[in-house]
Amino acid sequence: MAEHQYKFNITMTCGGCSGAVERVIKKLDGVKSYDVSLEDQTANIVTDDSVEYATVLEKIKKTGKKVNSAEVDGQAVAVQ
Repeated sequence: MAEHQYKFNITMTCGGCSGAVERVIKKLDGVKSYDVSLEDQTANIVTDDSVEYATVLEKIKKTGKKVNSAEVDGQAVAVQ
């Protein structure tokens, strides 16, 4: 089965911020793996092909964190 690799640059100022992002990602169906780094201000997520970018972006934004940039399978995409 195919998969997607999503990379987000997210403004996170503390462990609570990165924890909030981790919690919403791990609750998403179809997530194979993820790594949220407070130090690098990034979230790298590997999902099943069925998980759409807009769904992942929406879940991260609902935490109240600012998404600065994103990539889908290595290609830059809009974060609006």
